[in-house]
Amino acid sequence: MARERRPWAAAAAAAVLLVVSCVAAAPLQQHKHDRISGNNAAGGVLDDDPVGKLKVFVYEMPRKYNHNLLAKDSRCLSHMFAAEIFMHQFLLSSAVRTLDPEEADWFYTPVYTTCDLTPQGFPLPFRAPRIMRSAIKYVAATWPFWNRTEGADHFFLTPHDFGACFHYQEERAMERGILPLLRRATLVQTFGQRNHVCLQDGSITIPPYANPHKMQAHLINPGTPRSIFVYFRGLFYDMGNDPEGGYYARGARASVWENFKDNPLFDISTEHPSTYYEDMQRAIFCLCPLGWAPWSPRLVEAVVFGCIPVIIADDIVLPFSDAIPWDDISVFVAEKDVPRLDSILTSIPLDDIIRRQRLLATDSVKQALLFHQPTRPGDAFHQILNGLARKLPHGKGVFLQPGEKVLDWNAGLENDLKPW
Repeated sequence: MARERRPWAAAAAAAVLLVVSCVAAAPLQQHKHDRISGNNAAGGVLDDDPVGKLKVFVYEMPRKYNHNLLAKDSRCLSHMFAAEIFMHQFLLSSAVRTLDPEEADWFYTPVYTTCDLTPQGFPLPFRAPRIMRSAIKYVAATWPFWNRTEGADHFFLTPHDFGACFHYQEERAMERGILPLLRRATLVQTFGQRNHVCLQDGSITIPPYANPHKMQAHLINPGTPRSIFVYFRGLFYDMGNDPEGGYYARGARASVWENFKDNPLFDISTEHPSTYYEDMQRAIFCLCPLGWAPWSPRLVEAVVFGCIPVIIADDIVLPFSDAIPWDDISVFVAEKDVPRLDSILTSIPLDDIIRRQRLLATDSVKQALLFHQPTRPGDAFHQILNGLARKLPHGKGVFLQPGEKVLDWNAGLENDLKPW
């Protein structure tokens, strides 16, 4: 049942639309290069140059771990997990790469765990941990560097829905847990949720991959009025995987639909139109609710298109949170407060909306969330390197004593221990 429409809310939103449409074009362009003054001196962190602060050794792996998987299925280059592929390509020509492993601060294993896909284009969750475990076994048997730290100076890209838990459904991911052999490594992962078994201490949370060239091709005139108050396209129920309809998104998406499907302020639907990117550029607020995992490419798309993200995902850990002032560019709504979304958003002062839009228009914020090819200063690749550099120098406990062992190679689910 939809909530009763509130005339005062519609009037307030209409006023906001009118004023924002009038001021959006010129002031936002004028402030396009403003330095951010948000939390944690974010502007300075965004501008950091990682070159000279760390050295990375890239293992040369048999092609079956990367190139052959990609050659078999080119869809891997365009899905939201593609960061692991582009990070490999980036590091091969990066100034931080070293060919001398003895001078390396970090070791990187290029393995494409999300590039073994179903016909529908989803990573096979039962294959990923076996691929990763096989790759680590190869590294440990071929070079001495894994064995001296058991991975504590190694980092891995794990861009699955639930990171190194390697599954797209939360309860299954939690049953598996993080692959035991990754317990000492640094995980660079899209999944981030506080107090969750799939988020490891010291992980670096990154944005999902969203194609920069595709978004660039859909840019519209920046003076176009933002005539949509709230915008969302996506699932509200996942009946195929959650027949009872209550577990998916912890009910938050279902609540959005049931409360606001008939509300004139909310342009929401399961349909994905060809004008999706253009519509986001005409909207003031873009809903970014959790799904099975708390993150999605919508967050990146909203920021790139200057649409204020409305983040509905309790305890989410946002990408590059030490660099991007998320509190200043987003609106956070608790999952339990979804039924009040209309009153929450219409009560935001106009000055706050304009301030957030100006920060969203800052080039450095957009750049930090994109994996550009070729790379650009301050983009997501550089933010990952900055995150690794800030973890240096390694602590005393990184290097093991001769004969010392910490990890159990035989730990984990029986199926995950099968050869690959």
